[in-house]
Amino acid sequence: MRKLYFILIFCSAKLIAQDPQFSQYYAAPLYLNPAFTGTSEDHRFIANYRNQWPNAARGFVTYAFSYDVNLNHYNSGVGFLATVDQAGTAGMRSSQLNFLYSYKWNVSKKWVVSAGLNFGYAFRSIDLNRLIFGDQLQFDSDGNVPTDDQALFNLGNTQYFDFNSGVLAYNKNFWFGFSASHLNTPNRSLIDQEAEVPLKTSFHGGVRIPLYGGPFKKEHISVLAPSFVYKKQGRFDQLDVGVHFLYDPIMLGVWYRGIPLQQNVRDNISQDAMVVILGFQFEKLELGYSYDFTVSELGPISGGAHEVAVKYKLQMATQVKTKRKDKFIPCPTFIKK
Repeated sequence: MRKLYFILIFCSAKLIAQDPQFSQYYAAPLYLNPAFTGTSEDHRFIANYRNQWPNAARGFVTYAFSYDVNLNHYNSGVGFLATVDQAGTAGMRSSQLNFLYSYKWNVSKKWVVSAGLNFGYAFRSIDLNRLIFGDQLQFDSDGNVPTDDQALFNLGNTQYFDFNSGVLAYNKNFWFGFSASHLNTPNRSLIDQEAEVPLKTSFHGGVRIPLYGGPFKKEHISVLAPSFVYKKQGRFDQLDVGVHFLYDPIMLGVWYRGIPLQQNVRDNISQDAMVVILGFQFEKLELGYSYDFTVSELGPISGGAHEVAVKYKLQMATQVKTKRKDKFIPCPTFIKK
């Protein structure tokens, strides 16, 4: 059935594509907003893996790898991001390489504003040997006979540029940001038709709340961190809202994806998933696993979604001394004091 789904896609006059997503979105900060580039004090390496709807004909599998570093002497951050998204049994693959840059302003002793840009180049392809066309089904239900369908000869790989931007304001305990992706609305059709990636906008924010404020200094303090992400792309919109709790080094999270007050409408899902997250956060290494419990009409038959995130920080070899008023302020995390 999944193969037939791709056949129907290719027969459509116009396609509207949607982005892959991560439930652990703050474990993929460069993917969420390029303004997060260089908001850590160290070299930061992150790997993300997501397997969505594994029971639905291989579903959707997404990988992301990123690296970024803060150039405090230049009030800047630079980074690289690579993503690979695979969909269905037909081997639909979308890959993208991105260069990211951010510039930061210390607007006060406690607040920083960061503006970021993302310059990407993408590749999209499909495995033609895995497709079954209508004329093949007329003779063999398994599609083991050759096809004369002209759609086969119109299929090919595609490449395109992709541009994104974002802004972020933060201090040691609070952050709020906005990002806009696919500013050039690229056409990524595999045939001579339109398959535009519509503009995606995202609002996101959160607060880090230490659960101890007494007079005695403690080495480890439990932290509560509620946050949200609201995304809109084309006619689709989505709200992720939840909370992380850290009892060093264990991190727990509970999230809801959907818009409870919005009624289900055609081609949109207002109740999608409940997400639980378990992680461990050490000084240099962070590990996180999450599982999405599907609460939409698709139900548990989809297999939900599994996601793993690994973050590693490598201390910078040299630190450039700066004046106190220009002292680097990292974006808040669950373990920073």
